[in-house]
Amino acid sequence: MGTKEKLVERFKQEPKDFTFQELTRLFQILGFEVSQMGKTSGSRVEFVNKENELSYGAHKPHPDSVIKSYVMKQVLEFLTSNKII
Repeated sequence: MGTKEKLVERFKQEPKDFTFQELTRLFQILGFEVSQMGKTSGSRVEFVNKENELSYGAHKPHPDSVIKSYVMKQVLEFLTSNKII
């Protein structure tokens, strides 16, 4: 199992220490690009998959970089309902 598959499997287990950097890498592995939503977006980013015409908006967590558990559940639901993972 390669590092990409390991990251996907780690995400599916909904760990309590999954970081925003890992989430960004996960979306990139799955074919999404990271897009800032404009100059006034602040900590908001959008993950865009042009091939499937899908997008997911999220906030960078702060001051810590760990993703909240409810966000993990929302992302997992988004990815599974769209048959991405």
